Amino acid sequence: MKIKNYAIVCIALMMGFSGFSQQGKQKRADTLFNKFSFVKAAEVYRDLIENRYNTDYATRKLADCYALLRDPRNASRYYKKVVAQKNAPVEYYYRYAQALRGIKDYKESQIWLERFKDSGGVVNANDFSKNVNFITSVFNAKQQYFLDKVRFNSKFSDFGAFEHKGKIYFASSRDEGVAVKRLYGWNEQPFLDVYVTDVGSKRNVDYSAKLEGDVNSIYHDGPVTITKDGKFMYFSRNNFKDNIEKKDSKGLTNMKIYRATFRDNTWTDVEDLSINSDDYSTQHPALNADGTKLYFSSDRPGGFGGSDIYVVNISPNGILGTPKNIGNIVNTENAEGFPFINNEGVLFFSSDGHVGLGLLDIFGTIIGEGDDEYVDVINLGVPVNSNYDDFSFTMNDNGITGYFASNRVGGRGSDDIYAYHREPIMQVEGVVTDAINTKPIANSVITLFDDQDNQIAYMVTDENGFYQINIDRNKDYKIVASQKKYIDDYRKFTSKNLQTELVTITANLLLNPVQDIIKLADLNSIHFEYETNDSTLVKNAKLNPIYFDFEKYTIRKEYALELDKIVKLMTVDYPDMVIRIEAHTDSRGTLDYNDKLSTNRANSTYEYLISKGLDPSRITEHKGYGERRLINDCADGVDCEEEKHQLNRRTEFIVVKME
Repeated sequence: MKIKNYAIVCIALMMGFSGFSQQGKQKRADTLFNKFSFVKAAEVYRDLIENRYNTDYATRKLADCYALLRDPRNASRYYKKVVAQKNAPVEYYYRYAQALRGIKDYKESQIWLERFKDSGGVVNANDFSKNVNFITSVFNAKQQYFLDKVRFNSKFSDFGAFEHKGKIYFASSRDEGVAVKRLYGWNEQPFLDVYVTDVGSKRNVDYSAKLEGDVNSIYHDGPVTITKDGKFMYFSRNNFKDNIEKKDSKGLTNMKIYRATFRDNTWTDVEDLSINSDDYSTQHPALNADGTKLYFSSDRPGGFGGSDIYVVNISPNGILGTPKNIGNIVNTENAEGFPFINNEGVLFFSSDGHVGLGLLDIFGTIIGEGDDEYVDVINLGVPVNSNYDDFSFTMNDNGITGYFASNRVGGRGSDDIYAYHREPIMQVEGVVTDAINTKPIANSVITLFDDQDNQIAYMVTDENGFYQINIDRNKDYKIVASQKKYIDDYRKFTSKNLQTELVTITANLLLNPVQDIIKLADLNSIHFEYETNDSTLVKNAKLNPIYFDFEKYTIRKEYALELDKIVKLMTVDYPDMVIRIEAHTDSRGTLDYNDKLSTNRANSTYEYLISKGLDPSRITEHKGYGERRLINDCADGVDCEEEKHQLNRRTEFIVVKME
């Protein structure tokens, strides 16, 4: 009996020691997790799961480790187990949905986003669930970016490639050339250093290619940006200077942006910047074209969430102003970082808060009219973006080539640098102009046809007669301009065999006005005829003339307004136009009486136009024709209604010359 009791006690003690052991492992795993040592933490959480100790909790934490290590395949595997747990925290529905995006399972991701919302979860304004057609639209969009081979990637993390004066500067953890390696706990790779290689070089880039000078330290250094004149370098680094590492109140070492000066052929005189703090991170520097503004990302207080992108002015003496958050068009509740400004002032950045393909995606901005005003962001699409992390986008001065980084499947290491060249969207644009007075023609209908005369685009010109249409490269086109007051004009052009840098083809169009004053002056009720210089009538507009009351020759008020339009047309729009006036009567009354009445009508019309400032020389003749040119069958002795007689009591205008 005593032996049996002893055995029971021993078993109980062993179970107790085992429990204490597992509890200690969990505490160690949590400590590693809180210190961002996710690789080591994941190992301990896996061990806890194998030993079936607090399995639900360990599974959640292991899934989080993989998510933070940017490993969506393993993250989705364990998040799937988490969401199957009884009473799983609702935020894991969202995390599972995000991980599913990382493995391109967009349909299942949408289901779990809906479950997240149905369970009381709140998604931000830019969340993927807001646009279920996004994936289709991105993959169907015309490709602008094309990937080129990069020869200097390693099996470690490489990113932040920046080209300057024939050199490529980039950050890498490839430091295998030292006897003692310092490893970064987050991913168990060496700390980052800045490397430099020649553009186009095929040589291997090893530890000997580290940037010379004082930029590289024993902690993280890079990425970098350099002023156009090559005098200053701004770079990210852990809070470490003069061999002193500083931590925040939580014991963490944040990031700062430092500035180095190029002196005596080396980078030296590293200085801390006023925008930094020991209490939060400031990193990812980028300069605008003239070096007067520094863009960066930071998780400083007062942002929209996660890390935001800020801008600060740089004075000529190098002093930095007060940082300004660039606003919630770009920044979201999640993380934004790696800003870059190209020569046209377009901001590119990475984000996991805007609608994207997976984890971090690269976006470009649409610029507004104000300083640092952004009106929208655009996902750059494939192949720049993938279902993994895509970041550190830069563009060379030519606006065509550049680099970005990604941890997508198929790379050489954890993060790899990708080179690209782009074929920018080509546009045909121009101005539609009046061939007589050279004024722009608004509201002209522009129709674009391919070489088979198939219509492929349609628009109208703006108030300045301007149009702009996107076109494909390496094709033939025809563009036609139409407007009711003008004769159509067209041009044929090609986008074949053009330089990649060329993004605009100019196709201006000249329209000749129709010889029809009714249309040109937008008249409502005047009848015109046109004749060539040899007085041959060639056109008769089927519109109403100016009418007169029975036996009257005074200008009626409603027709005075129409005559005013003619004055404007001939003085403002076409100052060289010459016309002739012809007046008529109905058949009632004697022939002599009607001749005099029509002459008076011609005179009153002529005198009205002259009284409004029209030069008399612009009217070659004003003549009455009595009842000799009736426009219907209401001749003497014919019984006609008054409306038909009214049609004959008219004044007509004939265009003699336009220029």
